[in-house]
Amino acid sequence: MNMKKQKLIRLTLSYLVIFVMFVIIIYPLLWVVGASFNPGQSLSSSTIIPKNATLKHYKELFDPEQSDYLKWYWNSLKISTLTMIFSVILISLTAYSFSRYRFIGRKNGLMTFLILQMVPNFAALIAIYVLATLTKLIDTHLGLILVYVGGQIPMNTWLMKGYLDTIPKELDESAKIDGAGHLRIFFQIIMPLAKPIIAVVALFTFIAPFADFILASVLLRSKEKYTLAVGLYDMVAKQFGSEFTTFAAGSVLIAVPIAILFLSFQKYFVSGLTAGGTKG
Repeated sequence: MNMKKQKLIRLTLSYLVIFVMFVIIIYPLLWVVGASFNPGQSLSSSTIIPKNATLKHYKELFDPEQSDYLKWYWNSLKISTLTMIFSVILISLTAYSFSRYRFIGRKNGLMTFLILQMVPNFAALIAIYVLATLTKLIDTHLGLILVYVGGQIPMNTWLMKGYLDTIPKELDESAKIDGAGHLRIFFQIIMPLAKPIIAVVALFTFIAPFADFILASVLLRSKEKYTLAVGLYDMVAKQFGSEFTTFAAGSVLIAVPIAILFLSFQKYFVSGLTAGGTKG
């Protein structure tokens, strides 16, 4: 009987903690969604459940004469998608090399990646700005993509390497006996088995640029080249800017591509994250 009571208490506490965390997470999200449907532009008069709900703010965002939102959205999608593609390719090749080959400098290389992943990109803002200036990549999407791709490599290489280490090397040896080369083993054997970790890395490398503000605000100068984060900030930061409810509407729509990508890759996430963290 005591055991049943203890289990019941533990279960109740577990659900209580989950409920509290759910409220903490969902409450600000509900406020943002509610504010986006409130009339007017002031957040002080907004309520979580709008009394006179309106789609006016969403219409303003999609009106090219009133807002550059669609242009910013396209810029963010383009930068995030290209960052994701290039990152997945480079990270896959790098992780495969560290997982399968033994070469001079391998341990030092892994240690360097471990140290680099502890340093966020914005900690090197001055160096990034100077480098972008010297290479004439200031105010270009290419410069921003290169910075994002470089920043994604260290952490995700470790994550993917941990997963590839769990794939038996006997598969490689069997393929070599059958006459398969390194590239064929990589593309036809390893990569199909690594779909879970590829999905995880793809999601991480898509979200980071989509949500980034600091690097984009430093490297981008032209309004037509702004990403969503920089554009929405500019909407409320200018001298007479008070378009807070329109800002809320724009923030709600940011979640759409991320949610679609998450739902598309969801079945891979648990196995990808757990296996990726098993070996170093």
